[in-house]
Amino acid sequence: MTKTADPHDEYEFLGQIGDGSFGSVHRAKNKESQHIVAVKVMKKKFSDSSECNDLREIKLLSQMPAHPNIVQLYDSFLSPVNDLYFVMEFMDQGNLYQLIKTRREQDSTISNDEIKDIVRQVLSALAHIHQHNIFHRDMKPENLLIGSSTSGPIIKLADFGLARELNSKPPYTDYVSTRWYRAPEVLLRSPVYAASVDLWAVGAIIAELITLQPLFPGQSEIDQLYRICQVMGSPGKKTFIRKRARPEKRVSPGFARKKPSLLPKPLETVIPCDSEQLLDLVRQCLIFTPELRTTAQDALKHPFISDVD
Repeated sequence: MTKTADPHDEYEFLGQIGDGSFGSVHRAKNKESQHIVAVKVMKKKFSDSSECNDLREIKLLSQMPAHPNIVQLYDSFLSPVNDLYFVMEFMDQGNLYQLIKTRREQDSTISNDEIKDIVRQVLSALAHIHQHNIFHRDMKPENLLIGSSTSGPIIKLADFGLARELNSKPPYTDYVSTRWYRAPEVLLRSPVYAASVDLWAVGAIIAELITLQPLFPGQSEIDQLYRICQVMGSPGKKTFIRKRARPEKRVSPGFARKKPSLLPKPLETVIPCDSEQLLDLVRQCLIFTPELRTTAQDALKHPFISDVD
Protein backbone atom coordinates (compact mmCIF):
# COMPACT_ATOMS: atom_id res chain seq x y z
CA MET A 1 0.00 0.00 0.00
CA THR A 2 1.13 3.56 -0.69
CA LYS A 3 2.90 5.29 2.19
CA THR A 4 2.06 8.90 2.98
CA ALA A 5 5.64 10.08 3.48
CA ASP A 6 8.54 11.83 1.79
CA PRO A 7 10.64 9.24 -0.11
CA HIS A 8 13.70 11.49 0.32
CA ASP A 9 13.70 10.44 3.98
CA GLU A 10 14.43 6.84 2.94
CA TYR A 11 16.21 7.29 -0.39
CA GLU A 12 19.09 9.39 -1.66
CA PHE A 13 18.31 10.51 -5.21
CA LEU A 14 21.37 10.09 -7.46
CA GLY A 15 20.17 11.61 -10.74
CA GLN A 16 17.53 11.43 -13.45
CA ILE A 17 17.80 8.54 -15.91
CA GLY A 18 14.71 9.09 -18.04
CA ASP A 19 11.50 10.98 -18.57
CA GLY A 20 8.25 10.74 -20.49
CA SER A 21 4.69 12.01 -20.68
CA PHE A 22 3.93 10.25 -17.35
CA GLY A 23 6.78 11.88 -15.42
CA SER A 24 10.45 11.13 -14.76
CA VAL A 25 12.63 8.22 -13.61
CA HIS A 26 15.53 8.60 -11.18
CA ARG A 27 18.31 6.39 -9.86
CA ALA A 28 18.28 6.33 -6.06
CA LYS A 29 19.89 4.55 -3.11
CA ASN A 30 18.19 3.23 -0.01
CA LYS A 31 19.90 5.06 2.86
CA GLU A 32 19.75 2.05 5.16
CA SER A 33 20.50 -0.91 2.88
CA GLN A 34 22.50 1.00 0.20
CA HIS A 35 20.40 -0.88 -2.37
CA ILE A 36 20.14 0.91 -5.75
CA VAL A 37 16.60 1.36 -7.07
CA ALA A 38 14.73 3.21 -9.81
CA VAL A 39 12.16 5.78 -8.68
CA LYS A 40 9.39 6.88 -11.01
CA VAL A 41 7.84 10.26 -10.19
CA MET A 42 4.41 10.86 -11.70
CA LYS A 43 3.50 14.27 -13.15
CA LYS A 44 -0.11 13.95 -12.05
CA LYS A 45 -0.94 15.10 -8.52
CA PHE A 46 -2.85 12.70 -6.24
CA SER A 47 -5.20 13.70 -3.43
CA ASP A 48 -4.66 10.77 -1.04
CA SER A 49 -3.15 7.29 -0.75
CA SER A 50 -6.42 5.51 -1.60
CA GLU A 51 -6.45 7.28 -4.98
CA CYS A 52 -2.87 6.06 -5.50
CA ASN A 53 -3.78 2.49 -4.55
CA ASP A 54 -6.57 2.55 -7.14
CA LEU A 55 -4.03 3.31 -9.85
CA ARG A 56 -3.96 0.41 -12.28
CA GLU A 57 -0.17 0.02 -12.27
CA ILE A 58 0.01 -0.26 -8.48
CA LYS A 59 -3.00 -2.57 -8.32
CA LEU A 60 -1.79 -5.00 -10.98
CA LEU A 61 1.84 -5.16 -9.87
CA SER A 62 0.83 -5.59 -6.22
CA GLN A 63 -1.65 -8.38 -6.94
CA MET A 64 0.38 -10.32 -9.51
CA PRO A 65 2.90 -12.91 -8.24
CA ALA A 66 6.54 -11.95 -8.81
CA HIS A 67 8.30 -13.24 -11.91
CA PRO A 68 12.01 -13.09 -12.86
CA ASN A 69 11.19 -11.28 -16.12
CA ILE A 70 8.92 -8.60 -14.68
CA VAL A 71 10.26 -5.49 -12.96
CA GLN A 72 9.42 -5.53 -9.26
CA LEU A 73 7.53 -2.74 -7.53
CA TYR A 74 9.12 -2.37 -4.09
CA ASP A 75 7.18 0.53 -2.65
CA SER A 76 5.11 3.63 -3.40
CA PHE A 77 4.96 6.99 -1.66
CA LEU A 78 2.59 9.94 -1.69
CA SER A 79 4.75 12.92 -0.76
CA PRO A 80 3.63 15.90 1.37
CA VAL A 81 3.14 17.89 -1.87
CA ASN A 82 0.95 15.14 -3.39
CA ASP A 83 3.52 13.69 -5.78
CA LEU A 84 3.35 9.92 -6.34
CA TYR A 85 6.63 7.97 -6.32
CA PHE A 86 7.09 4.35 -7.45
CA VAL A 87 10.18 2.62 -6.05
CA MET A 88 11.13 -0.14 -8.48
CA GLU A 89 13.88 -2.56 -9.35
CA PHE A 90 16.83 -0.83 -11.05
CA MET A 91 18.04 -2.36 -14.32
CA ASP A 92 21.65 -1.37 -14.97
CA GLN A 93 21.93 -2.03 -18.72
CA GLY A 94 19.22 0.26 -20.08
CA ASN A 95 16.52 -1.08 -22.38
CA LEU A 96 16.04 -2.90 -25.66
CA TYR A 97 15.60 0.33 -27.62
CA GLN A 98 19.04 1.47 -26.44
CA LEU A 99 20.58 -1.91 -27.31
CA ILE A 100 19.14 -1.77 -30.85
CA LYS A 101 20.31 1.84 -31.28
CA THR A 102 23.83 1.04 -30.04
CA ARG A 103 24.24 -1.96 -32.35
CA ARG A 104 22.93 0.08 -35.30
CA GLU A 105 25.40 2.91 -34.57
CA GLN A 106 28.23 0.39 -34.22
CA ASP A 107 27.22 -1.14 -37.57
CA SER A 108 26.91 -4.41 -35.69
CA THR A 109 24.08 -6.94 -35.36
CA ILE A 110 22.24 -8.87 -32.68
CA SER A 111 23.02 -12.55 -33.11
CA ASN A 112 20.33 -15.20 -33.42
CA ASP A 113 21.43 -16.65 -30.08
CA GLU A 114 21.04 -13.25 -28.42
CA ILE A 115 17.63 -12.82 -30.05
CA LYS A 116 16.58 -16.26 -28.82
CA ASP A 117 17.59 -15.40 -25.26
CA ILE A 118 15.86 -12.00 -25.35
CA VAL A 119 12.64 -13.27 -26.91
CA ARG A 120 12.43 -16.28 -24.60
CA GLN A 121 12.51 -13.95 -21.60
CA VAL A 122 9.95 -11.56 -23.13
CA LEU A 123 7.61 -14.46 -23.88
CA SER A 124 8.07 -15.82 -20.35
CA ALA A 125 6.99 -12.46 -18.94
CA LEU A 126 3.95 -12.32 -21.23
CA ALA A 127 2.97 -15.92 -20.51
CA HIS A 128 3.02 -15.04 -16.81
CA ILE A 129 0.88 -11.91 -17.04
CA HIS A 130 -1.56 -13.52 -19.50
CA GLN A 131 -1.89 -16.51 -17.17
CA HIS A 132 -2.89 -14.03 -14.47
CA ASN A 133 -5.48 -12.43 -16.77
CA ILE A 134 -3.51 -9.28 -17.53
CA PHE A 135 -2.46 -7.96 -20.91
CA HIS A 136 0.19 -5.24 -21.20
CA ARG A 137 -1.05 -3.12 -24.15
CA ASP A 138 2.20 -1.14 -24.42
CA MET A 139 4.79 -3.61 -25.63
CA LYS A 140 7.76 -1.77 -27.15
CA PRO A 141 11.56 -1.96 -26.90
CA GLU A 142 11.68 0.92 -24.36
CA ASN A 143 9.53 -1.09 -21.94
CA LEU A 144 11.85 -4.10 -22.03
CA LEU A 145 14.61 -3.33 -19.54
CA ILE A 146 18.00 -5.02 -19.43
CA GLY A 147 19.96 -6.02 -16.35
CA SER A 148 23.19 -7.93 -15.89
CA SER A 149 23.78 -11.21 -14.10
CA THR A 150 26.45 -13.89 -13.95
CA SER A 151 24.41 -16.00 -16.38
CA GLY A 152 23.99 -13.21 -18.94
CA PRO A 153 21.58 -10.35 -19.69
CA ILE A 154 18.21 -10.37 -17.93
CA ILE A 155 15.19 -8.89 -19.72
CA LYS A 156 12.33 -7.53 -17.63
CA LEU A 157 8.98 -6.17 -18.72
CA ALA A 158 8.17 -2.76 -17.25
CA ASP A 159 5.55 0.01 -17.31
CA PHE A 160 2.12 -1.43 -16.60
CA GLY A 161 0.40 1.96 -16.84
CA LEU A 162 -1.76 0.86 -19.80
CA ALA A 163 -2.22 -2.77 -18.73
CA ARG A 164 -5.72 -4.18 -18.33
CA GLU A 165 -7.29 -7.25 -16.81
CA LEU A 166 -8.56 -9.69 -19.42
CA ASN A 167 -11.89 -9.96 -17.63
CA SER A 168 -12.40 -6.17 -17.51
CA LYS A 169 -15.34 -4.94 -19.52
CA PRO A 170 -14.83 -3.53 -23.02
CA PRO A 171 -14.90 -1.20 -24.85
CA TYR A 172 -11.24 -0.53 -24.25
CA THR A 173 -9.61 2.81 -24.97
CA ASP A 174 -8.44 3.36 -28.54
CA TYR A 175 -5.01 4.79 -27.75
CA VAL A 176 -2.82 2.01 -26.52
CA SER A 177 0.81 1.23 -27.26
CA THR A 178 3.25 3.15 -29.36
CA ARG A 179 1.88 3.27 -32.91
CA TRP A 180 4.63 1.18 -34.53
CA TYR A 181 3.78 -1.83 -32.34
CA ARG A 182 -0.02 -1.56 -32.38
CA ALA A 183 -2.01 -4.54 -33.61
CA PRO A 184 -4.36 -3.97 -36.58
CA GLU A 185 -7.47 -4.47 -34.43
CA VAL A 186 -6.35 -1.61 -32.19
CA LEU A 187 -5.62 0.65 -35.17
CA LEU A 188 -9.05 -0.18 -36.58
CA ARG A 189 -10.76 0.81 -33.32
CA SER A 190 -12.11 -2.61 -32.46
CA PRO A 191 -13.86 -2.23 -29.09
CA VAL A 192 -12.85 -5.78 -28.14
CA TYR A 193 -9.31 -7.09 -28.11
CA ALA A 194 -7.20 -9.24 -25.84
CA ALA A 195 -3.76 -10.63 -25.02
CA SER A 196 -3.08 -11.25 -28.72
CA VAL A 197 -2.27 -7.52 -29.12
CA ASP A 198 0.87 -8.17 -27.06
CA LEU A 199 1.94 -10.95 -29.43
CA TRP A 200 1.59 -8.73 -32.52
CA ALA A 201 3.96 -6.31 -30.82
CA VAL A 202 6.39 -9.16 -30.09
CA GLY A 203 6.46 -9.98 -33.82
CA ALA A 204 7.32 -6.37 -34.66
CA ILE A 205 9.97 -6.27 -31.92
CA ILE A 206 11.62 -9.51 -33.12
CA ALA A 207 11.81 -8.10 -36.65
CA GLU A 208 13.48 -4.98 -35.24
CA LEU A 209 16.02 -7.10 -33.35
CA ILE A 210 16.94 -8.77 -36.64
CA THR A 211 17.18 -5.68 -38.87
CA LEU A 212 17.82 -2.98 -36.22
CA GLN A 213 15.07 -0.95 -37.92
CA PRO A 214 11.36 -0.71 -37.02
CA LEU A 215 9.25 -2.99 -39.21
CA PHE A 216 6.19 -0.72 -39.48
CA PRO A 217 7.31 2.88 -38.78
CA GLY A 218 3.98 4.54 -39.55
CA GLN A 219 3.72 8.33 -39.50
CA SER A 220 0.01 8.21 -38.65
CA GLU A 221 -2.62 5.56 -37.96
CA ILE A 222 -3.61 5.34 -41.62
CA ASP A 223 0.04 5.16 -42.69
CA GLN A 224 0.59 2.49 -40.05
CA LEU A 225 -2.21 0.34 -41.51
CA TYR A 226 -0.91 0.86 -45.03
CA ARG A 227 2.63 -0.16 -44.03
CA ILE A 228 1.28 -3.32 -42.40
CA CYS A 229 -0.71 -4.18 -45.54
CA GLN A 230 2.33 -3.49 -47.75
CA VAL A 231 4.20 -6.27 -45.95
CA MET A 232 1.46 -8.64 -44.79
CA GLY A 233 -0.95 -8.10 -47.69
CA SER A 234 -4.51 -6.84 -47.47
CA PRO A 235 -6.59 -8.62 -44.83
CA GLY A 236 -9.07 -11.14 -46.19
CA LYS A 237 -12.82 -10.67 -46.02
CA LYS A 238 -13.12 -13.18 -43.19
CA THR A 239 -10.74 -11.46 -40.81
CA PHE A 240 -11.73 -9.55 -37.69
CA ILE A 241 -11.94 -6.30 -39.68
CA ARG A 242 -15.34 -7.14 -41.15
CA LYS A 243 -16.67 -8.62 -37.95
CA ARG A 244 -15.53 -6.39 -35.15
CA ALA A 245 -13.92 -3.14 -36.16
CA ARG A 246 -15.89 0.03 -36.01
CA PRO A 247 -16.45 1.85 -39.30
CA GLU A 248 -13.11 2.23 -41.02
CA LYS A 249 -13.76 5.91 -41.70
CA ARG A 250 -13.14 6.51 -37.99
CA VAL A 251 -9.49 5.77 -38.61
CA SER A 252 -9.33 7.79 -41.81
CA PRO A 253 -11.90 8.56 -44.52
CA GLY A 254 -9.32 7.48 -47.08
CA PHE A 255 -9.01 4.00 -45.63
CA ALA A 256 -12.72 3.37 -46.16
CA ARG A 257 -12.41 3.88 -49.93
CA LYS A 258 -11.83 0.78 -52.02
CA LYS A 259 -8.22 0.20 -52.87
CA PRO A 260 -6.57 -2.55 -54.89
CA SER A 261 -5.74 -5.53 -52.70
CA LEU A 262 -2.11 -5.78 -51.71
CA LEU A 263 -0.38 -9.15 -51.89
CA PRO A 264 1.84 -10.23 -49.00
CA LYS A 265 5.58 -9.96 -49.55
CA PRO A 266 7.83 -12.91 -48.78
CA LEU A 267 8.93 -12.12 -45.24
CA GLU A 268 12.55 -13.01 -45.98
CA THR A 269 12.71 -10.13 -48.49
CA VAL A 270 11.53 -7.66 -45.83
CA ILE A 271 13.46 -9.18 -42.92
CA PRO A 272 16.73 -10.65 -44.23
CA CYS A 273 17.51 -13.50 -41.86
CA ASP A 274 19.45 -16.75 -42.05
CA SER A 275 17.08 -18.60 -39.70
CA GLU A 276 13.83 -19.84 -41.21
CA GLN A 277 12.66 -20.85 -37.73
CA LEU A 278 13.10 -17.28 -36.50
CA LEU A 279 11.15 -15.90 -39.46
CA ASP A 280 8.42 -18.46 -38.83
CA LEU A 281 8.07 -17.23 -35.25
CA VAL A 282 7.63 -13.68 -36.58
CA ARG A 283 4.95 -14.98 -38.98
CA GLN A 284 3.10 -16.69 -36.12
CA CYS A 285 2.91 -13.35 -34.29
CA LEU A 286 2.01 -11.14 -37.26
CA ILE A 287 -1.33 -12.70 -38.21
CA PHE A 288 -4.24 -10.36 -38.91
CA THR A 289 -6.88 -12.44 -37.16
CA PRO A 290 -6.14 -12.21 -33.41
CA GLU A 291 -7.45 -15.69 -32.60
CA LEU A 292 -5.01 -17.25 -35.08
CA ARG A 293 -1.93 -15.56 -33.63
CA THR A 294 0.34 -17.65 -31.47
CA THR A 295 0.04 -17.28 -27.71
CA ALA A 296 3.00 -16.52 -25.46
CA GLN A 297 2.78 -20.03 -24.00
CA ASP A 298 2.78 -21.67 -27.45
CA ALA A 299 5.53 -19.38 -28.73
CA LEU A 300 7.78 -20.62 -25.91
CA LYS A 301 7.42 -24.10 -27.48
CA HIS A 302 8.30 -22.84 -30.97
CA PRO A 303 11.36 -24.64 -32.39
CA PHE A 304 13.38 -21.40 -32.55
CA ILE A 305 12.92 -20.84 -28.81
CA SER A 306 12.81 -24.41 -27.53
CA ASP A 307 15.75 -25.81 -29.53
CA VAL A 308 18.85 -26.00 -27.36
CA ASP A 309 22.08 -25.37 -29.22
